Amino acid sequence: MVNILLKRRGAILILMLNLFLVFTGIGLVIPIMPKYMEGLGINGGTIGLLVAAFSLTQLFFSPLAGRMADQLGRKRIIVTGMLIFALSEAIFGMASASWLLFLSRMLGGISAALIMPAVMAYAADVTTNEERAAGMGYITASITTGFIIGPGIGGYIAEFGIRVPFYTAGAAGIAAACLTLFVLRESLPSRDATAKETPAAEPKQHRGLLRQIMYSYREPYFFSLIIVFVLSFGLANFETVFSLFVDHKFGFEPKDIAFIITFGSIGGAVIQATGFSWILNRFGENRVISVCLLFAGIFILLTLFVHKFWMIFAVTFIVFLAIDILRPAISTQMSMMAKDQQGYVAGLNSAFTSLGNIAGPIVAGFLFDININYPYTVACVILLICFGLSRRVNYGKPRSAAVPAYDSRA
Repeated sequence: MVNILLKRRGAILILMLNLFLVFTGIGLVIPIMPKYMEGLGINGGTIGLLVAAFSLTQLFFSPLAGRMADQLGRKRIIVTGMLIFALSEAIFGMASASWLLFLSRMLGGISAALIMPAVMAYAADVTTNEERAAGMGYITASITTGFIIGPGIGGYIAEFGIRVPFYTAGAAGIAAACLTLFVLRESLPSRDATAKETPAAEPKQHRGLLRQIMYSYREPYFFSLIIVFVLSFGLANFETVFSLFVDHKFGFEPKDIAFIITFGSIGGAVIQATGFSWILNRFGENRVISVCLLFAGIFILLTLFVHKFWMIFAVTFIVFLAIDILRPAISTQMSMMAKDQQGYVAGLNSAFTSLGNIAGPIVAGFLFDININYPYTVACVILLICFGLSRRVNYGKPRSAAVPAYDSRA
C-alpha cells in the first residue's frame, strides 16, 4: 500500500496533510475555549452557536464546492480552501469580540466545505477500484488523527500564549497550501471524455443546495447518504453527551474521559490506515456497512448497562471502531457509483454529514435534559433501524476486481 501513498508525487500524502491540518485546527479550540469564554465574556449557549455556525456554513457551501471541484479542478479548490482555513485560524487568534469568533468559524466551515469534496474526489481520481478502499482509509485516518491530537497540541502550544495555537495553525495552513500548489498535480479527468461518457449527467450539477438534497433520492447512492446522515447524527449525539453522561452517572474525571476518547479514536485511526482495505476487499462494502451499523447500535445501548471503568472503555472503544470503519466504507461505496461525478457526490456526502452534525447535538442536548439515558436509546434505535434497512436495500453487485461495484448502476 506504500505505492498508493507515493504515486503521483505523493498525492495521497499531500491530501492527508491538508485534512490533518484542518481537523487539527478544529480540535485546537477544545482545551482553550474555557479561557476564551472567560476573556470575551461569552457563555455556553454562544459556544453551541459557534459549533452550529461552522456546520451550517459547511452545509450550505458543500454542494457548491462539489460542483466547483468538478468544473474548476480539485487542486485549485483545495488550495483555496487551505488559504481560507489559514485566514479563519488567524482571525480566531486575533478575536477580541464574539462576532469575530463567529466570522472565524463561518470561514472555517467554508474551508472545510471546499476541501472535503475536492480531496475525496481527488482520491477517487488517482486510485483504481482495487486501491479505492485503501485510499479512502488513509484519507479518513488523517481526519481522525487530526481530531485525536488537536486538543493535545492546542493545550501544549497554549503554554506559550493563549492565541499562539491559532497563529501556528494559520501558518501551517499557508505552508500546506503552497505545498499543494507547487507539488500536487491536477487530477480532474478530461471534460470532453466525461461528456461523451455521461451526456445526461451535467444538468444536476447546476441544482442549488435544497434541490440537490431533495432530488438525491433518485440517485443509486441515496441510501448511502441516509447512512452518512445517521452516522453523523449518531456520532454527534454520542460525543456531545458522553462527557456529561459519564460525569453524571459515574463521576468520571476529565482525565478519565480524555483517556477513553483518545484511545478509542487511536484504535479507529490505526484500523483505517492498516486493516481497512483488507476488511473491505475481504467482505465487501455492503456487508461491512451492515455489520458496523449493527455493532454501533448494540454497543451504544450497552453503554447504559455497564458500570466499571474497563467495561465502559471496552464498549466505547467498539463504538468508535465501528463508526471509524463505517465512515470510509460509505465513502468508498459512493465513489464507486459516482463515476465522473466524484466532486458532486462528495459534496452531497459533506452536506448530509453537516446535517447530522447540526441535528445530533441539538437533539442530544434536548433529550439529555429530559433523561440522561434517552440520547443513547434514540441513537441505538435509529442505528438498528438503519441496519434493518441496509439488509433490504440492493446497492448493486458485490465488489470484485473484474466488475466494479457501480457497473450494476450504469
